[in-house]
Amino acid sequence: MFGAIEDQPHIHNRLQQIVSERWEQLRPSRLRAVPQACFRNFVALLLSLQRLTFYSFTAALHSPGSAEAFGNMLRNQGGEMKLQHWLTLLSGLVESLFFTGIAYGWASLVFVLKADGYFAAYCTNATRDEDYAVYTDCSGQDEHFSQVLSVASIATTILRFPIGYVFDRCGTAVTRIVAISLYTTSTLLITLSNADTSVLLYPALSSLIIAGMMLYITNAQVGNLFHSYRSTTITIYNGAFESSAAVCLIIKLLYERGVSLHTSFLFLTLCNIIHCVRTIFLMPRRHIPYPLPETYTYGVSCTVQKRKRRREENDTVQTFKEGDAEKTEKDEKATFRSCVFSWLFFCHLVWVVTIILSQFIFLANVNPMLTRLADEDQTVVSHYTNAFAITQLCGVLFAPLSGLLMDRHKHRPLAPGETSREADLRSAPLALLLSCLLCFFFCVCFTCPVLPLQYVTFILQVFSSSFFYGLHQAFISIAFPASHFGKMSGMAMSLSALVLLLQFPLLHLIQNQLRGDPLYVNIGITVVSLLAFIHPVQVSLYCRELAKQRKNSQLTQQSLRSSDHEAVPSSSLRDKDEAGTSNHLESGVCLT
Repeated sequence: MFGAIEDQPHIHNRLQQIVSERWEQLRPSRLRAVPQACFRNFVALLLSLQRLTFYSFTAALHSPGSAEAFGNMLRNQGGEMKLQHWLTLLSGLVESLFFTGIAYGWASLVFVLKADGYFAAYCTNATRDEDYAVYTDCSGQDEHFSQVLSVASIATTILRFPIGYVFDRCGTAVTRIVAISLYTTSTLLITLSNADTSVLLYPALSSLIIAGMMLYITNAQVGNLFHSYRSTTITIYNGAFESSAAVCLIIKLLYERGVSLHTSFLFLTLCNIIHCVRTIFLMPRRHIPYPLPETYTYGVSCTVQKRKRRREENDTVQTFKEGDAEKTEKDEKATFRSCVFSWLFFCHLVWVVTIILSQFIFLANVNPMLTRLADEDQTVVSHYTNAFAITQLCGVLFAPLSGLLMDRHKHRPLAPGETSREADLRSAPLALLLSCLLCFFFCVCFTCPVLPLQYVTFILQVFSSSFFYGLHQAFISIAFPASHFGKMSGMAMSLSALVLLLQFPLLHLIQNQLRGDPLYVNIGITVVSLLAFIHPVQVSLYCRELAKQRKNSQLTQQSLRSSDHEAVPSSSLRDKDEAGTSNHLESGVCLT
């Protein structure tokens, strides 16, 4: 499929024509701060990055066994894959791409809100010290817009663990009903708000982000419908979640063409019918199990027989789960505690906090930063805001690259005595290191007060964010027991909210003591980003320790086999040693 794109040069020529036409539509009437050719080069660079992404997938597909595996994914697996599964997958992709993460396009939305006069009461007249000229100081307005996003992001991270608990306890249907209610509330609040009720943006954006996160969590389990391709599905959903921020760009472009903000959000409110239909017909009431039973069904059935069969199957599964829970409840608590207090989780938490802090500080300040660098020229600010939103569209293309790095070892044989989970963990340091480098260079670029350099900042932000969320989910799934995946993932995000509280004093420092210049704060964030490199180093050292223990265990096995082979059968020793190595990786990882 991807090779066919390369073999047809007219497609590339058509892309260049589209870029030229789009440039004529987006080109501002005056652009003092940057030459017009920069935007052409910027869009051309994005197209090159997209082609590079396609080529990466092509290379992966041409590796031994990958093309056949990918083809099996696109075909019905043994005739058991149902149309309903594909409708669930595609509708979930649409939902993730257009609804789950639209609040993260806050920079585009702020431009519209400023034009409508939101928080305009905090703009005051001030006198410039150099020439005593009177100008309008809107630093108070910028501070409120930054705080709206900060409050929403912190509320989401704090509630991440309770959201995961509700999902595990109450199931998919209840979680989605709560999400739909919050989504409707948020869009209606923005629809009914105006400049006099700007304070409604605080609960509106918080509800919008929380609702999107809850919808995303319910969609993550869709990967269970595709067996061994579950990680691919989750990674694509991660990218769609990132790219959905571009919806705010669409709202901004429509606003510039006469469509009001209230009309756009009223349309989003009406789109809730899509979520309701999907909840009823294309999502399970509880959870999608893994591995997937052959007779598993979900959604509303048209006949009484199907409903009865599904009820019997669900009762059987529920009985099994309850019996299993009673049997292992005590051990599970101890295991979860050991995982939370392990060095591996602590270093992962430092990595999470560092990258999230840099991302949110940038998102909260991107609009005032562009305004300051463009000398308050709203035409230039609109131009760069559009460029930032366009890059966010590419998140769905960049996100699977982290999965390719994590799965690069799948077609190589395991070392003697090595488990598949240990091999997965051994492939993590390279991907983690790349995410740290992306975060560091991203911080360096947005620290430099050079307006044309922000094109590179936008690209690195999308790369860094896409890598981060995908790797966070993947690392938790391979480093800790599967029964604790939701709790560990939510715990990391919730604990990071404590550090994100630093946003408020930092934003206050920028707007007041630093007079809107975030240079010194950005330098501090860049230095702090170096802490993220602790994580790949620690994981690499841990993998070496596992390999060393495995080697010592094999030497011990050989020694016992040669000296005591008559008293103890070698097969028993081998089974005991392999079980010890496997148990060390499953539970010992939480004890380091």
